[in-house]
Amino acid sequence: MNHPSYRDRRRATAPPRLPGRARNARRLSAAAAVAAMLLVGCDTGTPKASPHSSGPGVSLAPSATPSHSRSTFAPALTAAATACTNSSKLAGWSNRRLAMLTIAVPVSETSVSDATSEVSAGAGGVLLFGSKAPSDLGSRLTTLKSHVPGHLGLLVMTDEEGGGIQRMANLVGSLPWPAYMGAHWTPAQIQQNVTKVAKKMAAAQVNMDLAPVVDVDGRNVAPSHTNPDGWRSFSGNTSVVSKAGVAYMNGLRAGGVIPVVKHFPGLGGSTYNSDFGPARTLPWSTLQKVGIPPFTAAIKAGAPAIMVSNNIVPGLGTNPASLSPTAISSELRGKMGFKGLVVTDSLSAKAISAAGFSVPAAAVQALRSGADMVLFDLGSNVSSQTSSIATAITNAVTGGHLARSRLIDAAGHVLAVRHVNLCS
Repeated sequence: MNHPSYRDRRRATAPPRLPGRARNARRLSAAAAVAAMLLVGCDTGTPKASPHSSGPGVSLAPSATPSHSRSTFAPALTAAATACTNSSKLAGWSNRRLAMLTIAVPVSETSVSDATSEVSAGAGGVLLFGSKAPSDLGSRLTTLKSHVPGHLGLLVMTDEEGGGIQRMANLVGSLPWPAYMGAHWTPAQIQQNVTKVAKKMAAAQVNMDLAPVVDVDGRNVAPSHTNPDGWRSFSGNTSVVSKAGVAYMNGLRAGGVIPVVKHFPGLGGSTYNSDFGPARTLPWSTLQKVGIPPFTAAIKAGAPAIMVSNNIVPGLGTNPASLSPTAISSELRGKMGFKGLVVTDSLSAKAISAAGFSVPAAAVQALRSGADMVLFDLGSNVSSQTSSIATAITNAVTGGHLARSRLIDAAGHVLAVRHVNLCS
């Protein structure tokens, strides 16, 4: 059977060719139609925002612009230029307000209202001190949170590690020392028991736990002036600590509490307790093999926050790790890829003053080094100390000693760990 060639079929199906004048008329008509469509698009004003944005906090609605002053590409370009993010919102905040967001204010758990003025001024968090929480802690914290500007949430943190380091065991139940957990409980048992405690913490409006300790230290002693770890460590075995630390972390998250993995880059084998004086960790070359793997495991498992120690790390500089850009920005952020919140250990530690820093000066140096939130101890001058820290940070930005972009970045991490979206 003979099949017509492609050329023959094309001729058979093609419409008849119009004379030249008719073809030109049709082209003009089509062009006019396109022009009319474009004019209609330009005269409709600002399009309504889509109910579904392309990502968190992204607005797809361009700003209203007269039709004669923009091209047909203006809506897309305007949307890209005005996309809302936490950073773009924070850029409009004052330096003082940004500074306050990076401060955790210490307060007694029996008198949380003492921090009302600081919370009203925009403090990013409060750190509870004490050993026995009041039965109505939850309602007291709810009242305190009502004073947060813009109702953006508040980090309410405490030390609930287990053993002798428990602030509110009377409300949430007791856990044994981590050393006991590491030796006698499976990771599944650790997670299960921690979740029970975390749920009660969350019910009492405490949403952050400065735990787990993932330092590798097998010394069978209570923590002391000379040894910050001892029973606070799950084990002297790196693998055991890695698994137990992730289990503890996941237990907190399952119960609705934000874990803070500590104390980077590891206090196991330290020469002293930095709370009481200058202290050094094991050499960096040793820590990379022994102390860092538990932090790496936690980061891979999604750790939302990490606390940096006040110990000097031989091989990473002469400043305490909490004040070291090498430890935080280069190693933790850079090489290890940590994207979450970086919190300092207490800047009231004797190791900080021994390094030549007041608490306000240390706060500035910590932020410069890559930390996002600064902690200090409960004392009689909390209000003035908080104000001094905020002033030091603000003056550092004004004087060019702290990049404003770094302060905005730190404030952004504080909001992100609480899943706050300023654009919603």
